[in-house]
Amino acid sequence: MAEIDLRSPDFEHDAFIPDRHSHDGGNISPALEWFGVPPDAVELLLLCEDPDAPSGTFLHWLVTGIDRGAVGVPESNVPLGGREWPNSFGETGWGGPAPPPGHGTHHYIITVYGLARPVELPDKPTVDDVHRAVEGSTLGQGSLVGLYKR
Repeated sequence: MAEIDLRSPDFEHDAFIPDRHSHDGGNISPALEWFGVPPDAVELLLLCEDPDAPSGTFLHWLVTGIDRGAVGVPESNVPLGGREWPNSFGETGWGGPAPPPGHGTHHYIITVYGLARPVELPDKPTVDDVHRAVEGSTLGQGSLVGLYKR
């Protein structure tokens, strides 16, 4: 599997996400850049999940159908060709970090997948639905981890 290099000009890997991207602080999706998409990928998928949520892994952002030629996305935008899905807040699009106060530091894993075929998902997919959908179709992937606590 190919390694896609995923970065953000807004925060470093394993560093704290700026407050403007949090659910309470502006709820602006971060800018992202990626390099090394496999040439045979037909589309990209972008996922942001919080595995530290007390009720189970929380879906913060899901975008499917991203143009395979896209090399990133400016903050507060949708990647080229992408379709945003409902997040675990019940909102469509980016749902910034909002861990329970005093629950410690949460890890927000942002992953871009290069896929051999489009995914099929239910109307309100869970993180597990997404992981099952990309299984066997992933040609490359890359992750960026941001931290946040309240």
